[in-house]
Amino acid sequence: MYWTILFEVIGGFFILYIIVRLLGKTQISQITPFDFVSALVLGELVGNAMYDPDTGFGVIIFTSGIWGVLIYVTEIMTQKSIKMRRFLEGKPSILIQKGNLNWYELKKNHLDIDQLQQLLRAKDVFSMQEVDYAILENNGSVSVLRKAEADQPTCRDLNIQAEERKLPYTIISDGEIMNDSLREAGVNEAWIMEELEKQGVMRPEEICYAEYIPGNGIYFQRY
Repeated sequence: MYWTILFEVIGGFFILYIIVRLLGKTQISQITPFDFVSALVLGELVGNAMYDPDTGFGVIIFTSGIWGVLIYVTEIMTQKSIKMRRFLEGKPSILIQKGNLNWYELKKNHLDIDQLQQLLRAKDVFSMQEVDYAILENNGSVSVLRKAEADQPTCRDLNIQAEERKLPYTIISDGEIMNDSLREAGVNEAWIMEELEKQGVMRPEEICYAEYIPGNGIYFQRY
């Protein structure tokens, strides 16, 4: 029994290695959701076959081989056909365009404001005011093009004293006022609404996102 398990484990290891090598090299950051699911299924097929006492080594080779061929054919199809590539892998989505949130694309990709902010912070962008374009790639990462005025030379380059940076506070998200952020920022709801009314906003429900940087005023995006 133990020799059989040893033989199947070693065989399964080399089968997986050969299939992965044949399919080519892909960085983890480039893996699409389809690639991720395919890899999981391949691992499950080999794993379940190895530890099933009624399954022989031939079945492991057969099932792994079929799945490997399917993945390989799919990769060839996506390389040869743009339509097939977009059908299987999708296409990038523009979440912010010319500084404006694309609410339709956010909802289409099941993203909320908090998730978008997290993706932007991963790119060292802490305020949406700095973003000209933000594109959600097929692998789930976000590519960011900053506004020209936000891409400035450093204070060290200009030999000037830098001002203290302050994190922006999200004060409205999905039309709802974030009271915790208001308290942290040292302002109240009445002041916020007064400032928004000056810019033609009568109700917070009109706003999908608003942030406040102490000393710099309020920045917001309508639906």
